[in-house]
This record gives sequence, structure tokens and C-alpha cells, in this order.
Amino acid sequence: MRLDRNFVNGRFIEPAGDERVTVINPATGERIAQVCAATREQAVAAVESAAVAQKSWRTLPSAQRAVHLHALADALTDAAPAIGAALACESGKSVADATNEAIYAGQITRYHAEWARRIEGEVIPSDTPDENLVLHREPIGVVACLIPFNYPVYTFMRKVAPALIAGNTVVVRPSNNTPSSAFEIAKAVERAGLPPGVVNILAMSHDTAEAVCTHPSVGMITLTGSVNAGRKVLDYCKANIAKPSLELGGKTPAIIEPDADLEKAARDLVASKTTHCGQLCTAIERVYVHESVHDRFVALLKQQMSAVRSGDRSDDASLMGPLVNASSRDGIHAMVRRAVEAGATLETGGTLPSGNGFFYPATLLTNCRQDMEIVQEETFGPIMPVLRYSTLDEALAMANDHQFGLSSVIYTENYRAAMKVANAIEAGELYVNRTPADPYQGFHAGWKRSGLGGDDGKHGMLEFTQTRLVVMKY
Repeated sequence: MRLDRNFVNGRFIEPAGDERVTVINPATGERIAQVCAATREQAVAAVESAAVAQKSWRTLPSAQRAVHLHALADALTDAAPAIGAALACESGKSVADATNEAIYAGQITRYHAEWARRIEGEVIPSDTPDENLVLHREPIGVVACLIPFNYPVYTFMRKVAPALIAGNTVVVRPSNNTPSSAFEIAKAVERAGLPPGVVNILAMSHDTAEAVCTHPSVGMITLTGSVNAGRKVLDYCKANIAKPSLELGGKTPAIIEPDADLEKAARDLVASKTTHCGQLCTAIERVYVHESVHDRFVALLKQQMSAVRSGDRSDDASLMGPLVNASSRDGIHAMVRRAVEAGATLETGGTLPSGNGFFYPATLLTNCRQDMEIVQEETFGPIMPVLRYSTLDEALAMANDHQFGLSSVIYTENYRAAMKVANAIEAGELYVNRTPADPYQGFHAGWKRSGLGGDDGKHGMLEFTQTRLVVMKY
């Protein structure tokens, strides 16, 4: 069993307490690793190290910060097999998928490194003669980065790379479900030669995380997680009036119009719903199908969902992997049972499998209603509820009648229908004739309870800056 140590001020530190975070392989239920949980004192020391390092990091020309990020991208790419191996064991992903995630992390690091010469301010006309208004973009300081379990390597660099190129330093808390891959990233940071204190990585309890997030030196907290976790972060932000950036729950609606390529749409939706056992923020969570094609489309979904098999992806990468833990599986199963009791029809799946691991079958529910819990609450699992509609206006009304607004999907060959939805959908993203994939040059930001701020692209990088207006009389 591997034992990981926390990474503070450019080195792996010795344990200072007895608390351990135990890592479970969700495909087997076996304990595979332990991490020395940081003490409160160690976590505070990490923030203080980041604050000291930031004073010199911010004064480096951004082009020199980019050199460091390119070196880190190289180190991540070289370490992709080791990062992928750790991630596969702790997440239930196949080794190939986990390794590719590490490669993508290197790619997004390189992408943000290239913003070095593009962090621009503005010159604004003044109302006063002989005066210039100059708006500067400046770093915020120390950023606390709270990483989720589902794509922990990619999301790590999705947050850390733009924070660093903008001149901030970071303290990173990986998920306690998937911390080992984060410490493989720490080895890449060490090999890349980043200045000590610029990147600090610690496993910690919720209480210790609160001490980090409320430390006076922390100016921003970025989280990918649940709505409840987002509320907790907003509470933390009150201490310093720190800036929040939150990607929270999602309940992606897919609208299937009568002229859609039904076979392609069915393949895409099933792939979205079963990739990583449905544990994606933008996975298809509710399907609205026009009444004229409803039965035909449901038959396609049922055929494909029924064909999905679950199992340990280290043995067979074609299988659907496990959920993150037993609690997640039990909660999802309870939601399915309540949906059936409320009148939904179980077309396939919906049973608890026997044996080791936290597996759950691909589950299709029809005859669902808009007011059902299964339609209103995020499942974060391989559950697909289907509803029928008669007009596009009705579908739009149901898609928008929701607490979440992260991503959305429409399948149609009618550009008028696509544009109508593009202009009326209450979500941060719309994908036409495809399922979500979060291009890192875009901007991944939610509406409503799906979050504040966002990740990716120019606007995601600018999240990690603050402005200074210089009013210069001459």
C-alpha cells in the first residue's frame, strides 16, 4: 500500500499527526493507499509559504512564468503513465483513460502558458482634459483550489495553470477520494523546478480546509463540487471577502427534435451517460423527446443502455466502471426506487449488483414528470430519465424550469430550432448535435445554482485577476 506525503514549499514534508486519509479502489473495494492528512499547522504553513512565494512570483515577467508552465507541461506529459496508473486505481478509470487525462492536463497547462503575452489591460477615455484612465490586470494573491474526485488531474491543472500564469500562487486540496494522483502531479512540479511555495498540495480534513480557506492571505477560492460545497465555500469567503469561483451542480437537458438523427443522438447520449459511470458535471441528466419520435427513440436508448456492461476497467476498458463509493451508489439507487414509486417506468437497470466494487447498471426511466426528484435533482450516475413533449416551446419551458443551468444539448437539423434554443436556453453552454466536452479555449460557466465565475479560455484565466484603475493627470 502506497503512503503519500504532503507537498509544501517545494518539498514533500514529514507527517506531523496521526490522521490518515485512506484511499479505496472503487472497482474492488480494496484499500490501496494512505495519505498523511495535513495538520492545521502544516496547512497554515503552506498558505504562508504561498504568500511569501507570491511576492516574487508576481514580479516575474509573465513570459518567464510561462517558461515555468511549459516546463511543468513537459513534466506532466512525461509523468502521464505514473499519474495515470495512480488515477486508474483510485478512480476506477481504465489506465488508458486516466493516462489521457494526465496528457490533457499537460495540454491545458501549455494553453494557459500561452496567455503570458495576452493578459491585457485597457486605456479608457476620460471625461477630464489632459487625463488618461489606465486599467491594469493584476494577480489576486494566494488561491485555494478545491479539486473534485471525478476528473481530478485535469481539473487540477484547469485551475492551477491559469492561476499561476496570472501571477498567483496556490494551495491545492485534492479530493480525499482521489488524492494519490495529485501527489504524482507534485512530483512533476518538483521535477519541473517551479520556485518553492508556488504550488502546495495537501490532503486534509474539512476543518483543516476551512483553516486554509479563511486564512487572511487567501484572496480567492476556486471549487468544482456540489451546491452544498459551494455554499460552504461562500461561507469561507466571508472571512476575507475572498473571491469565489464555483462550478457546482449540473442537470444537462437534451432536447430531441423530430428531425434529429435519432441513431446518432442515442449513441451520443448513452456514451455521455455511461462515461465514468455518469460522474460528469455535464453528462446528460434528463432527455426531452418529441412525441412523434418518442417511442422510436426510447427503443434505441433501451437497446443501447441494456447492452452496457459494468466491471473492473483494469481488466476490460470497454466496461463501464464504478461509482466513487458505496454512499454514492446507495443514494442513486434510492432515487431510482423513489422515481418508480412515483410512477416512472423502469425500462432497464435499476438493480443493485452483487459482488465487490461500487457498480451500478445503466438505468433508463420513462414516463417521468417534470416535478419528479429524478428530473429535478442531480444523480451523478448512469441514470437517464425521459420525458415527452409536443412543441419546442414546451421543451424549452421544461428545460429552463430548473435550479441548474450548467450545460444543455439539442439534436436537430433545423437551424431555426437550434437558434431559438441558443437564444432562450438558461444555461452557460449549448451543444448542438453533440454532447458536452468542455473545450479548454471556451468558457465553462454555469447559470443559476450551477455556479459563479467559470473555467477555461480567456475568461477563465481572467477569473484569477483583479483590476487596478490608474487615473493619470498630465
